[in-house]
Amino acid sequence: MPHLISLSDVEAARELLQGVIRSTPLEPCRPLTAKLGGPAWLKCENLQRAGSYKVRGAYVRIARLSDEERARGVVAASAGNHAQGVALAAGLTHTKATVFMPINAPLPKVAATKGYGAAVELSGSTVDEALVAAQEFADRTGAVFIHPFDHPDVIAGQGTVALEILEQCPDVGTIITAIGGGGLISGMAVAAKALKPDVHIVGVQAAGAAAVPPSLRAGAPVRIKNISTIADGIAVGRPGDLTFAHISKLVDEVVTVTDEEIARALLMLLERGKLVAEPAGSVGVAALLAGAAHISKPVVAVVSGGNIDPLLLLRVIERGLSAAGRYLHVTVRCSDRPGSLAELLTQIASQRANVLDVSHQRHNPHLHLGEVEVVLSVETRGAEHSDRLIRSLRDAGYTVFTDHE
Repeated sequence: MPHLISLSDVEAARELLQGVIRSTPLEPCRPLTAKLGGPAWLKCENLQRAGSYKVRGAYVRIARLSDEERARGVVAASAGNHAQGVALAAGLTHTKATVFMPINAPLPKVAATKGYGAAVELSGSTVDEALVAAQEFADRTGAVFIHPFDHPDVIAGQGTVALEILEQCPDVGTIITAIGGGGLISGMAVAAKALKPDVHIVGVQAAGAAAVPPSLRAGAPVRIKNISTIADGIAVGRPGDLTFAHISKLVDEVVTVTDEEIARALLMLLERGKLVAEPAGSVGVAALLAGAAHISKPVVAVVSGGNIDPLLLLRVIERGLSAAGRYLHVTVRCSDRPGSLAELLTQIASQRANVLDVSHQRHNPHLHLGEVEVVLSVETRGAEHSDRLIRSLRDAGYTVFTDHE
């Protein structure tokens, strides 16, 4: 089994990071506190330099390179946050950096990585494929490969998040955070378990990119074939050998959340917490809202990143509104005669719902002669209001279908 890092490694990393990173705030979260019936806090790494915790591990790794190694430059692969962390860390240490990113990487993350001074190469459709290209570049040029998670220095740097949490909330009962490759939770678990052995450590993966649960069942890292999630920052097909060793020994529980649950959490953070988070940074909150994890209170959820493409944010907000029952897509069958649409809209207005979009469809083979389908997007005040609207339409004699039927 790979050698695990120690608390002294994390503490040494913190010394190295003095003056480089900011100690991010721990903010109370009233919606989660109400949901859980006890104190809930948010560790706001979305407010860290470069927008995520990644700069911690990247800086520790690069700062410990020899002068000869830094002269050769560094290379990394990332969907965005590790890319920005490496680019920033390389700039601070006067090191040339090349970063390989998937071709579908969010444009703001690509632009930010370039803005920190790194050269960006787009390669492959996943982080795993970009990792292969980055390793080939390192072999060809002699650049030092900066792994996004599976290196002791990177893990130690990420573990400094837990040192701050334990200072800010000494009685913390549960720490919950995202798992992609596993660097963040590995380092945090080392520090937290050493200083507070009874703290409950929970890792969260997107259901469409959950490689850790099957790996834990197999007793070794397992690669999953298909990855599909809005949480691009944790869309990793296989945990690292070193990170898996930490997770299997120190992490108490690993759970998964759906994209709908992630979207709902992101919307809550934006609307109630006044925090901009990316999907990957929201999964801990998503698990708490969904009741997916066993917890001891107080709970601290790490909001691990806030780098989100504004276009994705628009789509996620819409998805979150839909998941919360506030944005309803509904198909209604009614008679194809003058005035029928006006009657339908009047019925919807009587329930004080706001119609955002309407379209007619007459070519469905399942329609009867003289019948039309009206597809509507409707803004409501929540799940109860949506249910009341649907009942009223059916009571009025309409045939109604929703996205969930």
